[in-house]
Amino acid sequence: MHVVATAGHVDHGKSALLRALTGMEPDRWAEERRRGMTLDLGFVWTRLPDAGDIAFVDVPGHERLVGNMLAGVGPVPAVLFVVAADQGWQPQSEEHLSVLDALGVRHGVLAVSRCDLADPDAAREQALARIAESSLGDVPCVAVSPVSGRGLEELRTALAGLAHALPAPDRIADVRLWVDRAFTVRGRGTVVTGTLGAGTVRVGDRLHLARGGRPVRVRGLESLKEPREEVGAVARVAVNVTGAGSDDLRRGDALLTPDRWLPSDQVDVRLRGDAAGDLPRELTLHTGSAAVPVTVRPLGDDTARLRLAAPLPLRVADIALLRDPGRHRVAAGITVLDVRPPRLTRRGAAAARAADLRSAAGPADGAAELRRRGLVRRSELLAMGVLPPAGPVAGDWLADPAHWDDLRERLRRAVDEHAERHPLEPGMPLEAARQALGLPDRCLVEALLTAEPGLRHSDGRLFGSRDRPALPPAVAAAVDTVRADLARTPFHAPDADRLAELGLTPKLLAAAEAAGALLRIGDGIVLLPGADARAVEVLARLEQPFTASQARRALDTTRRVAIPLLEYLDRHGRTVRLDGALRRCRAAGPRAE
Repeated sequence: MHVVATAGHVDHGKSALLRALTGMEPDRWAEERRRGMTLDLGFVWTRLPDAGDIAFVDVPGHERLVGNMLAGVGPVPAVLFVVAADQGWQPQSEEHLSVLDALGVRHGVLAVSRCDLADPDAAREQALARIAESSLGDVPCVAVSPVSGRGLEELRTALAGLAHALPAPDRIADVRLWVDRAFTVRGRGTVVTGTLGAGTVRVGDRLHLARGGRPVRVRGLESLKEPREEVGAVARVAVNVTGAGSDDLRRGDALLTPDRWLPSDQVDVRLRGDAAGDLPRELTLHTGSAAVPVTVRPLGDDTARLRLAAPLPLRVADIALLRDPGRHRVAAGITVLDVRPPRLTRRGAAAARAADLRSAAGPADGAAELRRRGLVRRSELLAMGVLPPAGPVAGDWLADPAHWDDLRERLRRAVDEHAERHPLEPGMPLEAARQALGLPDRCLVEALLTAEPGLRHSDGRLFGSRDRPALPPAVAAAVDTVRADLARTPFHAPDADRLAELGLTPKLLAAAEAAGALLRIGDGIVLLPGADARAVEVLARLEQPFTASQARRALDTTRRVAIPLLEYLDRHGRTVRLDGALRRCRAAGPRAE
């Protein structure tokens, strides 16, 4: 399917032309048919040879109804521009063209209507000249008369050519269905309609409402009045939704793929039209079918920051427009540059931000975005509309390479400085390191450790690249006494009384371990470094498997030491506990007979 919107001055025959093309009535309201003037959006369709189905969104042409016109044109990729032969180019012809130009619409057909009432040549030349100056450029033109039927076949041919020229839609993209109509069907509940510009919607899908993020379920689908199990872009679609908040849906809302969009109430944009400094402070932002008041803060000549009265699901490179409803004119077309812009708090921040945005043109640059942010979740970057330039460094986190290198160096310095300030503390706690670097997730600290060979991690603490911290003289003397005792009887760990006599508190024992002077195998149980490996050598000579009692005797120690030592060896994979009573050394199997 292809979707085309109409455009043109009021009473130039847009609806009459669609009736003649499709045999359907685009004016949905009795008041519209009574007055002979379109007041709201209308929807009709036809099938063209070699082009398939073409759906039309008929828009009102009156100057007071431009808001309705924008809701219909916003999500549509092509236009049927209608100019009456007997009236020529008119004020709303100009405003509608300004809308299309601001939205960057590039595909269209010009129909010079009512050619049964006047020669179409003058109106054709004037309209083609004006349209050529817009984003539409040169367009095919057909003179038509819905009354006599003149030119209708030629118009169908031109529309088929337009359909073939439209770019192929991305049917696997994230869904953002702007709602242009919402109503209730008895027995089925809420139904919304819109133009699906990208992605695919299926019966049973879970979608989120852009306003408030509440979930809804797709209960049923129709396209061109036919029930469907799925509808892919581009298409006119009616969606029967159920769930919390579905009764509150209205024009300007959007249905979204869950967890893939970031509603934004502040965006940086590039302007096409009036200079930023010439814009009124208060304007209306039109995107999709939504119209939201915004406050404009100029940054540079062609860049500005918009503060939205209500958040919208926008992405980098989205195109929209700013309109001044008081003066009935389009103020500027915009291209979204950033949906998560930095705060502007310092003097000169706006000018610096304008300089940053000066190079932002065309598709979003993932490497540049990552460079500016330093760290960002991959899912968040995708939700902004930016393709990640590389894989995550940890979990879902992406890191700019230069920033990552700087973090590694800062972490190394922080660990070494912590060791100098707290010589009796056994390493820097992982959480303290995270806070020192201002990192949002502890997994980033752990990833930095793997990238920095000068650091090591043990029991939730980090140890630096410098020599082990020196112990104060009194502590070193007490530790030397313990080491001398253990040198004579390696597995006779000093008891609590002996440690208290020497003044070795748990904190000082931890510092001695950090200094490499002692090995703690349990609370208050210390041996010489390397005693674990020596114990394994002794135990490996036993008949495998062995009991704790056999291990105690082989090591010439007490149960107070033997049990914590065996549990320590279990934790470090040096021994394997087979059941409640037996163990074996990991490298040793049952002894051969």
